[in-house]
Amino acid sequence: MEKEKVPDSFLVRSGNNFLGILNDIKRRPEDAAEELGISIDEIDLIISGQKNISSKLIEKAVKIWPVNERDFYIISDDCPTGIIIMNADDSLKSSRIMERAGKPYYEYRDTAMSKTAPFRPEWILELCKINDNDPNNPHAQWNHGHFMHQFTYFIGEVNFYYEDTEGKKHVALMNTGDSMYITPFTPHTFTTRKDASENGLILALTYGSKLTGDVQQELSSMSIDCGSKFALDFSTIENSSSSLLQYYYEISNFSMTEFENRTTIPKEKLIEFLSKKQIPSFDDLTKIATALNVNCRDLMPNDVMESKVIIKTHEKCAHWTYPENSNYEFFELASTTSLPHSKAFEIIINESDDTTLDLKVGLHQYVYNVGDSKLKINWNYENKSYQKSLEPGDSAYVKPFVSHNFRGNGKILVLRIGGKIVGDSQRELSIVGIENTKRAISETIQWFDPKTPNS
Repeated sequence: MEKEKVPDSFLVRSGNNFLGILNDIKRRPEDAAEELGISIDEIDLIISGQKNISSKLIEKAVKIWPVNERDFYIISDDCPTGIIIMNADDSLKSSRIMERAGKPYYEYRDTAMSKTAPFRPEWILELCKINDNDPNNPHAQWNHGHFMHQFTYFIGEVNFYYEDTEGKKHVALMNTGDSMYITPFTPHTFTTRKDASENGLILALTYGSKLTGDVQQELSSMSIDCGSKFALDFSTIENSSSSLLQYYYEISNFSMTEFENRTTIPKEKLIEFLSKKQIPSFDDLTKIATALNVNCRDLMPNDVMESKVIIKTHEKCAHWTYPENSNYEFFELASTTSLPHSKAFEIIINESDDTTLDLKVGLHQYVYNVGDSKLKINWNYENKSYQKSLEPGDSAYVKPFVSHNFRGNGKILVLRIGGKIVGDSQRELSIVGIENTKRAISETIQWFDPKTPNS
């Protein structure tokens, strides 16, 4: 069998990544060649994107350099046109029945996914019908919760069961257009209500935020005891405030006298801030931030303490038209202030002959046609224009900042997720500067030029 050829663009990205590693550990190509026991020509071929780095070479590099294997492997881009569409027929082919307690409980189907996206969307039909709405009904088969955040959109008559932080079981009677959000590791399950004419359906969109990937890997390299200490007490606003102050105070190794001198705040008051007895005013917080050499935002707790389960019925969704010509009507679905870069909408598409690509957002997007009519999705990516149909039951993934629109008469579900780049990473990239963004994304030059004086 002929070996699959690695795409040239993949090799180029891999070579840029390898050069970035060498820059980070301060190795010139000739240093790397000598330490890895290969020729400088082979190093140059890898850096220039003409040769893939072998697993044996990576294995050797990991033994002699302070790097991990995963540092050498780049993400595969399976979305070269900016949008991936999965039609309903292909979704049906992925159908599988999940049993609970020896009986069919769920039918799962895949919908549009991408290796570059942070979410794992699930189409789930509730095969179990329940004869009452008791949260302790023995036919409701609970899970143990999972590591991913979960947004759920409901179609039909579905019972949503969940445990609160005290372990008490609840049931919410959900209908078409209702939605919910749950935090990771919340035990839950779903069933169809007894009088429903059809089995209930949910679109369960599970996704990782900041804890997956590198952060999870770093945590896993520590003992459970050490890693667990990164989780601060955010049970109340007062506890959040003191926990944040305590963390930054401890990593600065100030004595209380030094802390008092730097902040000009009396020691007794500082102790109250650190011991959950008082929340600093903004003036005091500014002084503390200056003393600790951090930003005020680093010391500020969340504005509100929200439930780990957020339920929103469709009738309570705020809604508005967008843009001014009313091509769309947005309904704001369940969300949490703890994840400010996660947005969920039900969008009504109104017929329009406007060709403007009137949607573009800096978030990953999941789209599902929950209506009964065919829609068109138009977009532009890397100076090329595209148009595809989006039939009922079809789904799509849209990369961040891809200009697009939806045309026709219909209804879609849209979930927008920030991934790893937004938030602190975005701030760091912005501090690095727009002019250096290309090198931050893909390194192309050595950190110094040995041939040019004063380079």
